[in-house]
Amino acid sequence: MKVELPAAFTERMRALPGLDFGRFLAEYDRPPLRGLRVNTLRCATESFVLSAPFELSRTPFCDDGFYLAEPVSGRHPWHHAGVFYLQEPSAMAAVEALAPQPGMAVLDLCAAPGGKATQIAARLQGRGLLVCNEVIPARARALLSNIERCGVRNAVVLCEQPKVLCERLQGFFDCVLVDAPCSGEGMFRREPQAAAEWHEDLPAACAARQLEILCCAADALREGGTLVYSTCTFAPEEDEGVIDRFLKRRGDYEVEAIERPFGRPAMPQWASAAPCVALARRIFPEDGGEGHFIARLRRRSQGTSAVPACQTGSEPKSGSDSKSALRLFTEFYRENFQAPLYGEPFERGGSIYIAPPLLPPTQGLHVMRAGVFAGKVRGTR
Repeated sequence: MKVELPAAFTERMRALPGLDFGRFLAEYDRPPLRGLRVNTLRCATESFVLSAPFELSRTPFCDDGFYLAEPVSGRHPWHHAGVFYLQEPSAMAAVEALAPQPGMAVLDLCAAPGGKATQIAARLQGRGLLVCNEVIPARARALLSNIERCGVRNAVVLCEQPKVLCERLQGFFDCVLVDAPCSGEGMFRREPQAAAEWHEDLPAACAARQLEILCCAADALREGGTLVYSTCTFAPEEDEGVIDRFLKRRGDYEVEAIERPFGRPAMPQWASAAPCVALARRIFPEDGGEGHFIARLRRRSQGTSAVPACQTGSEPKSGSDSKSALRLFTEFYRENFQAPLYGEPFERGGSIYIAPPLLPPTQGLHVMRAGVFAGKVRGTR
């Protein structure tokens, strides 16, 4: 079914200089592209390609991402096992621009439902720390479910306001991703309801909230770290405009080029933004995915002696009863598993969890899960 585009949206897009509007509009006669990303925590990509029971072709956005020729159900057993994540193809580009490496401390500030968070986790390969946050409780529960399904053992899942979280963990992270809530214009082809709910004032309202979130995120990043801002909208005020206003507020940040040449350069002239904003990237439907905007930012060093993230943290504390439970768990683990314990066990309410080694100081934050739920102690069992 062809989506009915809002008239005001269509006229704004038609008026953008340098956009091939006819080609852009023609894409809405085609169905949205389907994609999946191989979860390399569960399976090597090449092994997946050789074994997959459905037709695949590679995307330009991510080495582990593929187009699907036909729909694949979320009920597929491989999906339940976390072997792959059903993800819109161009949505994979933001984490590629972030480029987190094993051992880093990474924050995904607006993480639900978990596509980008689990992609970050796959790049970390169980080393370092992933803190993923969602402010809406129901969405945070969906995020936690996907973190568990994909076998992520070094994550902390929070349900917290961005301002509170970033003030508490100032300068803690090597990388921060802000996949900001937006007007959703880039998803009109995929989600017709987003087109039905769009109105002319929505982009400006979203842009104000996006700038606020981005400024919060900037405080959580260490000097020299990488901050990626992404949206799934075409609106210049939410894309180039937000980056331009952010750079005017934060002189310690600069835009960097994105090495992977997906999509096309951003268009600073659409928002009267600084020329450097052209280093960001835009993705249009004719580029092989739904609409996205991605900017990579670097926090300049100010010559201060910031403490690296790996030297900051807090270990879970246990009372005497907890120590007894932890001793039972440790003995059980040694008897039944050959691999060494990969984190610090702690007890809460009769349940045992394995915390990530770089667990940040989370006192006062709404933590849904820190690390892995390992089991419950029943008496002496």
